[in-house]
Amino acid sequence: MQPNFTVLGPSCRVVSEWAGGKTAQLAIAPPDALYQSRDFLWRLSSATVELDQSDFTPLPGYTRLISVLEGEMQLFPEGGSPVFLAPFELYSFDGATPILSKGRCTDFNLMLRKGGCEGSLQSCRMGPGGSLLCTPAVPSPLRFSRCTTAVYCVGGSVSVSAGGAAARLESGVLLLAEELGGLPLGLSCREEAALMIAQIWF
Repeated sequence: MQPNFTVLGPSCRVVSEWAGGKTAQLAIAPPDALYQSRDFLWRLSSATVELDQSDFTPLPGYTRLISVLEGEMQLFPEGGSPVFLAPFELYSFDGATPILSKGRCTDFNLMLRKGGCEGSLQSCRMGPGGSLLCTPAVPSPLRFSRCTTAVYCVGGSVSVSAGGAAARLESGVLLLAEELGGLPLGLSCREEAALMIAQIWF
């Protein structure tokens, strides 16, 4: 079976206001789920933080993974130590934890429903003529049978291929790769490229 590639550009996004700026929903599962109803399995989004100080929206029942795409962010989780995030650094936390944020930036978020899915998030920077293979990482213990790999092009452009399926991503475009059947994704670029790569098992 050939892998299924879905390419989602800026016109596919749902943009909403939050207390500190705007959030662009890049993808959500299932597709008819609503973030406001908290009935989604997982969600990818990118938010602008336009205030010097703001509070994260509480998300009980979800695990959150966050990174900074532009600017810098300092997080103050209740009961924990401060966390400083420079561009492409990652932080994972319980969505129910109250967190104060300081700093203006553009961030990248992966939200995962506890017990319903598992996932990972990584950043990747590729130099001119760079290439790599992204192999699905199987969660342990294996509780889920399906996997979606999401590749978001932060800057530059990148070619993605697997088992006869292929796509080219420009800056600001997201690819959802499904039905990979264990096949790795091949990534290559002519110039430089910056990526965020998420793997979600459900």
